[in-house]
Amino acid sequence: MGNCIICGTSTDGPICEVHEEDVVFEFEGNQPSQLKPGRFYVGTVDGYADFGVFINIGNVTGLLHRSKLDSRLESLDWEVGDEVCVQVNNVRDNGDIDLNWSIRQSPEDFRGQLVQTPEGDRLSDPETEAGSDESEPETDESEPEPETDESEPGPETDESEPEPETDESEAAKPEQAAEPSGDEAAVDETEPPAETGHTPGEPGTTGGADEQTGGNPGDAELSEIAVDPGRVTVDSIGDHVGETVQLEGTIDSVRQTSGPTVFELKDETGIVDCAAFVEAGVRAYPEIETDDVVRLEGEVRVRREEIQVETDSIEELDEEARAAVETRMEEALDDRASPEAFEPIAEDPEIDAITDDIEAVATEIRRAVIDSRPIVVRHDATTDGYVAGAAIERAVLPLIEAEHGTADSVYHYFDRRPLEDGVYDMNDATKDATRMLGDKDRHGEKIPLFVFAAAGSTAASADGLDLLDIYDAPRIVLDGRGADDAVTGRTDSLVTTETRTASTVAATLAAAVNGDVRGDLRHLPAISYWSDAPDTYVDAATEAGIDAASTKQLREAIALEAYYQSYEDKRELIIDLLFETRTGLAAQVSEQFVTKLDAELDTVVPNLEERTEAGVSVSVLDTDAYTHRYDFPPTRLLLDELDRRLDSTIVIGVGTDELHVRTEGALDLDAVVADLAAEVPDAGVSNPGAREPKIEFLAGEREAVIDAVVEAAAASIAAPSA
Repeated sequence: MGNCIICGTSTDGPICEVHEEDVVFEFEGNQPSQLKPGRFYVGTVDGYADFGVFINIGNVTGLLHRSKLDSRLESLDWEVGDEVCVQVNNVRDNGDIDLNWSIRQSPEDFRGQLVQTPEGDRLSDPETEAGSDESEPETDESEPEPETDESEPGPETDESEPEPETDESEAAKPEQAAEPSGDEAAVDETEPPAETGHTPGEPGTTGGADEQTGGNPGDAELSEIAVDPGRVTVDSIGDHVGETVQLEGTIDSVRQTSGPTVFELKDETGIVDCAAFVEAGVRAYPEIETDDVVRLEGEVRVRREEIQVETDSIEELDEEARAAVETRMEEALDDRASPEAFEPIAEDPEIDAITDDIEAVATEIRRAVIDSRPIVVRHDATTDGYVAGAAIERAVLPLIEAEHGTADSVYHYFDRRPLEDGVYDMNDATKDATRMLGDKDRHGEKIPLFVFAAAGSTAASADGLDLLDIYDAPRIVLDGRGADDAVTGRTDSLVTTETRTASTVAATLAAAVNGDVRGDLRHLPAISYWSDAPDTYVDAATEAGIDAASTKQLREAIALEAYYQSYEDKRELIIDLLFETRTGLAAQVSEQFVTKLDAELDTVVPNLEERTEAGVSVSVLDTDAYTHRYDFPPTRLLLDELDRRLDSTIVIGVGTDELHVRTEGALDLDAVVADLAAEVPDAGVSNPGAREPKIEFLAGEREAVIDAVVEAAAASIAAPSA
């Protein structure tokens, strides 16, 4: 038996299971099966492949796949032979080693360094030598003389008598220290905290005052930690690393890790993680809950390149102090949430007319970021929808990361989910409600802000919006079409225009939300127009380096990728297409788009049924018989393309029990449905409220419905000109 070099608990080796990921191992084995998943190892770069990096760990080689990197493979500055740190994710039966990225890329970034041999784990010699100046006396009983030699000429002869506590802490802080506790561990400003959580300098660990008294971390030693520390704000704590500070704000969330309890404290300037430790997995300060207004004292530390506060005390404020903090925060948050005067993507009178609405929604989104309210963007699974959603994503993600200070916060507080046909029905709403209620119960997350882009504006979305309303989920709709009457009363904010795409609205909104990314957004509106793009946005794209040919390729590439795995956000792929402009990517995907679409048109066009009613030309396509229904292109996109290419005034695509209408004329769909109901009363004809004219009917009356629709639609188009 031995003691853990991190917490001092009894263990079979030099490290306990709780702190195993706090140290990095040198591997002296010779078989992949000897590696232990979850551990971090020192390795060297062996070479690159298209799919990742090969890393030598001792005598074996593993693959760090490109999907596990925290940046693009091409941006890595590793050279062959460079020393790196990686985590073993899995060792396959065939001996293949799957590796994970480690944010800690130097052995010095870990709490300790050990050697893993086939016989077991042991302390590494380099670490022992490095730590002998301060901690060898405490951890290596086999070398008592260095303790005497170093302590006599150092502390005892040079002002050590008045500062015995400082000397003890200096001896306790390296990785091999068996029993760090209280302020002794907190003195070390450079020592990275434990992997298992934001340990507040390990107060209350083995032998600490907290365990002996049964109190919360640091209660027994507050008078020694700091006397009346001045209050600082979250945005300034980076200037106080190594100092004990006082914060005031609200508890935004509480999560219990296998080590400490982590409190997210929010004040008027930002959010920071504050970790409190009693013992592994035990809830610290159980009386403190989410939304409590508190005063917190602790030491500012850097953990894996992220600021944290290692908590010494938390107390809930009394009513008067609480009111003062809440007032201060509310006023500051209102000011922070209001966007500065923004510059639209381009000069456009149509967008100028809705600028006030855009600024109001930008404030809502910015306030959601500050309030730690998750943002869910629901968008149509089309080019317009994906571009609109990506524009908002581009603006919001940097704000979230800056607000929360952690790289993974963008996955907790932002989600983009495509919608089939741009309709938010009960199926989608039920999924969202189930997820958000689960996140609220399990993780204490707030009800999200829902932003609908190129979606949610039609009557078919009314029921889904109603379900969100029951749970007071705020709802914003952005679109390039007017909202149906059934929707206008079911949203909190509505930003629409009849003459521009949803992407144009969303890109302008994104520029208002985050002016720093405006330059990234200038080409997006032009991509969303399949024809007749306004010159102002074509010029904006050209100025951004995206010419007409590139714009076309991007539009087609996004359309193809929107179809495949249409329920996925495909964040990285969309970023590559829209913002990274990877050489050849858009061209390659666009070529597939053109090939597949042309092949389908070659099949479809000879099988169109041409009719003329009331002087109006109508092309009818039986989509069941003459299209590949389960391959690209989807019916919506195919009919749009036929409408652009054919001379017919009306294009109708008829399936088993639904039909779609495309026309540039003024079609009164409600009048058409009324005529159908009278002409074919047993067909169960209805208007489901889709984004494009769509009629549903009973399959048994299909032929009668087709004849009636051609006649009624032609009459509707011809009527205004008669």
